Amino acid sequence: MIKAVIFDMDGLLIDSEPFWRMSQKNLFSKRGINLNENDFESFMGKRIDEVVAIIYSRFPNQDKTQEETAEEIVNGVIELVLERGLALSGVKKTLEDLKKQNYKIGLASSSNLRIIKAVLKKLDIESYFEVVHSAQFEEYGKPHPQIFITTAKMLGVPPSECLVLEDSFHGVIAALAANMKCVAIPDTKANNLARFVIADQVLKSMSDFDISSLNH
Repeated sequence: MIKAVIFDMDGLLIDSEPFWRMSQKNLFSKRGINLNENDFESFMGKRIDEVVAIIYSRFPNQDKTQEETAEEIVNGVIELVLERGLALSGVKKTLEDLKKQNYKIGLASSSNLRIIKAVLKKLDIESYFEVVHSAQFEEYGKPHPQIFITTAKMLGVPPSECLVLEDSFHGVIAALAANMKCVAIPDTKANNLARFVIADQVLKSMSDFDISSLNH
C-alpha cells in the first residue's frame, strides 16, 4: 500500500533540463569546451558536482576550481528558472489530488538546495511538500538509492510504501534500488526510451498519472 509519493524535480516538475544545458554550455564554451547532446543525456539525474568532476577529468587544465565552476552553473540555472520557469503539464493537479487523498508528499532532487527553493517558489508549490531533500547532502547521488531512502525516513514511511515519480534513467534505477515503486515520465526526445521499461509504469505526461492503478 502506497502511503507516500516522492517527486524528482528537474524535467518532472519543471522543464529545467534546458536551463542546465544552457548554463553548462555557455560556461564551458567560453573555455573552449564544446559539450554535445550525448554529454547532456549522460549527465541527467546526476549532481552538478559529479557532472563538473566528469568534465574536469576530460579537460583537467581549468583556471577555476570544480566548486567555483559548479557554483557558476547553479547561479546560471537559478537565473533562468526565475526568468522562464513554468510547471509542466499535470503537476499542480497531481499535487492537489495527492494532498486531498492524504498521501505524504516529498521531493528528492539531485539539484542544489538553492535551485530547489527557487523552483518551488517560482511554481508556487512549496506548500505541498512535507519533505524537501537534496542529494548535495548525501555521499552519493543518483543512481545510488540513498537520497530516496533518506527522504522516506524523513517522511516516516518505509521505502516499500513509497512511490517515486522520475524522468531520468539514473533516477529510476535509484528508486528501484531503494525498494520503491517507480513511475517514469521521460522526456520523449530522450535517447533509448526503451530502457525505461524497468519502471513500474511509463507515462508520456504527469497528466496521465493515476495512483489508483499502482496502489495495491
